[in-house]
Amino acid sequence: MGGIIWVIVVGFVAGIIARLLSPGPNNPSGFILTTVLGIAGAFLATFIGQAMGYYSPNQGAGFITATVGALIVLFIWNRLVASRVISDPGNR
Repeated sequence: MGGIIWVIVVGFVAGIIARLLSPGPNNPSGFILTTVLGIAGAFLATFIGQAMGYYSPNQGAGFITATVGALIVLFIWNRLVASRVISDPGNR
């Protein structure tokens, strides 16, 4: 349980940092969506790290790895919005 809380907290911060580091038009616009994408990036980094054996099953991703995961998720989001596969809820 503590690992999941750690991933959420780190993902929250990583999402904000990833948004600041992400080039382009800073989509998705909106604090909550950016936070959710950061948390998704932290879960992605945790999953990949555990699959590769870097983290134990009850250990979450570190801050830097979660930020990289958040950047990956934000990049995928931006590509999906740019190709109009999904719409950006912040641009209505």
